[in-house]
Amino acid sequence: MKFLISLFFLLALPIVLILLWWISTIVSPSFFVPTPGELITTFFDTWFGERFTEDVLPSIGRLFLGIAGSIIVGVGLGLLIGSFKPLRQLLEPLLEFFRAIPPPVLLPLLMIIIGVNWRMQVFVIIFGSLWPVLLNTVEGVRATDEVQRDTARSYGLGRMARLRYLILPAAAPQILAGIRQCLSIALILMVISELWYTSAGLGFTIVQFQRNFAIPEMWSGILLLGLIGLGLAVLFRYTERYILRWYHGLREVQREP
Repeated sequence: MKFLISLFFLLALPIVLILLWWISTIVSPSFFVPTPGELITTFFDTWFGERFTEDVLPSIGRLFLGIAGSIIVGVGLGLLIGSFKPLRQLLEPLLEFFRAIPPPVLLPLLMIIIGVNWRMQVFVIIFGSLWPVLLNTVEGVRATDEVQRDTARSYGLGRMARLRYLILPAAAPQILAGIRQCLSIALILMVISELWYTSAGLGFTIVQFQRNFAIPEMWSGILLLGLIGLGLAVLFRYTERYILRWYHGLREVQREP
């Protein structure tokens, strides 16, 4: 019964929205808004063919490389900066400066330095999406209980042992909160990095559809991006539940009367 209730809440709103969309296209048809049936047919015809290997898979590959790079760089630097107060005070103005730079404005500069290739696109994704991970990691490390730190030192735990058994578990909820924000930013930057100076990828193809007035195809690309985002969210949710199973279990115990 619980599963059926969860399934209802999961599907109820999408079904209602699709019905409203279908009714509106019947009542007031428009060249710029395809019917649900036309969109689904166009979706499979457009993306399950040559474009899947030429545009979809390379874009997803760059997306995952960018996310992985953001997590590695963000967590690594966050642990280092958060663990040393002088380093944090020294780098804070610089971090705030670079965080304020919109990644798309770097595209012309990166084209000159790196060239128009997949490395430039991945760098844009990493540069724009690492900040939530980095800043959340720093705050998570700073928030580690000082009494627990002193206790770990008094028991003779080395720096790496404290990092593994105390700091990382304590900071993990905030780190994963930053990674959650990183996923949506990375998807946006994947599209932006493919809009200009490229000849392949989801962003490039969707813009080409728009310029050629291939409206159903353009909507099918938007639908594909939404499905990729949904897949990332579902994958992250189950990964987070697995990594933080001790944290969620503790919260359940604390809720019990």
